[in-house]
Amino acid sequence: MSRIGKTPIKLPVGVQISLEGMTVKVKGAKGELQYTLQKGISIKQEGNLLILERSDDSREQKSMHGLSRALVNNMVIGVSDGFKKVLQVIGTGYSAERIGPWLKLALGFSHDILMEIPDNLDVDAKVIPRREQGKLGIQAEITVAGIHKEDVGKLAAEIRNCRPPENYKGKGIRYENEWIRIKPGKSGA
Repeated sequence: MSRIGKTPIKLPVGVQISLEGMTVKVKGAKGELQYTLQKGISIKQEGNLLILERSDDSREQKSMHGLSRALVNNMVIGVSDGFKKVLQVIGTGYSAERIGPWLKLALGFSHDILMEIPDNLDVDAKVIPRREQGKLGIQAEITVAGIHKEDVGKLAAEIRNCRPPENYKGKGIRYENEWIRIKPGKSGA
């Protein structure tokens, strides 16, 4: 049996589940999400626990069992607590600011990068004052938050991909606790 799939999902206080055929709807304080289960996967509620079961022990059913459980668990966490990713902008002259439904990034190119922010996500960009920049020289912090884990991760990855951190000076956009190995430069003879 799938170790992930057989683990029951505990429902926090304030989260409501509605099961309609193969569709699972999760509603909480932050919003509402829904997911359609794969063929052969069933779900039942026992008190404040959700238990997912599969129809047989085929390889495909085992993988769908674990996947479905993980997706439903992410929905429960999303509507109760939400998901958040913090990105750090490091580099002299680099900046980030939110302008209406757009995120404006100045990353050392000849032009600024404008990214449209989806309606279901909250993006906050703040400039770090010089006295608080610390050893890394963080110029700005971008916070991406929302109830859908996949959307939060996708937008954070797209922002990071605009200027990934380079490994000689560490300039670029990186996740909050990402560690970059800095290579030594050329040494003089």
